[in-house]
Amino acid sequence: MSAPTLVVAGLRKRYGTVRALDGMSFTVRPGVVTGFVGPNGAGKSTTMRVILGLDAVDEGTALIDGRPYRGLRCPPRHVGALVDGAAPHPGRTGRDHLLWLAHAQGLRARRVDQVIEQVGLAPVARRRAGGYSLGMRQRLGIAAALLGDPPIVMLDEPFNGMDPDGIIWMRGLLRSLAAHGRAVLVSSHLMSEVQDMADHVVVAGRGRAVADATVADLIAAASRNRVAVVTGSGTHATRVLTDAGASVSATGRDTLTVSGLPAERIAALLGRSAVPFSEVSAHRATLEDVYLELTHEAVEFRAATAVEVPR
Repeated sequence: MSAPTLVVAGLRKRYGTVRALDGMSFTVRPGVVTGFVGPNGAGKSTTMRVILGLDAVDEGTALIDGRPYRGLRCPPRHVGALVDGAAPHPGRTGRDHLLWLAHAQGLRARRVDQVIEQVGLAPVARRRAGGYSLGMRQRLGIAAALLGDPPIVMLDEPFNGMDPDGIIWMRGLLRSLAAHGRAVLVSSHLMSEVQDMADHVVVAGRGRAVADATVADLIAAASRNRVAVVTGSGTHATRVLTDAGASVSATGRDTLTVSGLPAERIAALLGRSAVPFSEVSAHRATLEDVYLELTHEAVEFRAATAVEVPR
């Protein structure tokens, strides 16, 4: 099966005075799970809607193998999508919902039964969708996205409503789709899941891509020249290291992240100043660290600093 590439180039869109997209550009390649992350209002959902021809843009293109979605013959056979979490008719069984979609795509009932098995809904396929849990509805939406056996799959927040077993299953499904040559784009707010299942990540902020790289490269760049210090005397350690020219931030109850000094120098300074510590080691960043650093200025809604409420 040939897997076309999805290319998003220079998307710009305004809703009145709100700039939803401001030059969004990235590529989703075959055989790769691409995570699409960013704060609320960053333009992720709008981008996905533009790719599917649901929204028009002021400038730019979103092309599947060189063609827009609306120019494809039988689009669901090219791109399968779970976007906006559209619910099936509550009085219709899960299988009947998929049969209805399959008929519109010229597909046979056999394909419906295949995707039902693939997403693990066989035991409840003949139950009315109105009785489905959120996780079951997510699986039904994913089954619908896979009906046309598309080479490109786009899923918007597919982990919503999934229990731990469902999350593990979802990871495996996404990796399997990519392993079979499909181009997979997944938006999610769960950074730990994106780090575990994605090969590549696009970080959106204020309507554009502020990072577009492999997960490994982003984490390596964020980890570089940083040292983790575990100490029960954070205030004393911070003063000593800051006086020596380091930049210090508290990243845990007893953990400091230090930049500007090598680990050997940090250990020597703490020892000389009688600051107790149990560990000084190279800092290993997470995708969440990368995300927070890259999107700090792009967060639309930020809670006030927590204060203790008097009793």
